[in-house]
Amino acid sequence: MTEQAVDQTQQHVSAEEMEARRQEWVRTQFQKANRFLAEKGVIPSKVLADESRYLVPYMAIWKIESKRPTNKTYWVMSGDLPSDFVEVKVAATARDAVRHFSMMWQMQAENLTRSGATRDATQAKFAQLLVSRAESLYLVHNDDKLWNVQA
Repeated sequence: MTEQAVDQTQQHVSAEEMEARRQEWVRTQFQKANRFLAEKGVIPSKVLADESRYLVPYMAIWKIESKRPTNKTYWVMSGDLPSDFVEVKVAATARDAVRHFSMMWQMQAENLTRSGATRDATQAKFAQLLVSRAESLYLVHNDDKLWNVQA
């Protein structure tokens, strides 16, 4: 084999390995989102994959339908951030849901601070995490390149 052929083979394997890692991350985040919903008493029935979005390895935003306790559809966030969910009626798209979570987490952190809960070190750390991830989500929401929008 020539050096060029060896390099192309290595690149091909690397691309396959990268895709396998990406798919594993997405699968893990899907399982995390389902567990999170189940812990909240929501039993998922279907994921709307075409409307879900992933920014590997940082965040996934899932559009998930449930049958129990009621027929509802949710945006569910998972990844390198707190898992959370809201009813789909608060945001029409995954991008809008990311903005909603960003604003919601900013307000939640502010409420923790105003209530005095952040005097507890664990709550203070959680409030800081919420602010940090909310700021990151806001940047993600505003980046047209991440949403395949032509500027």
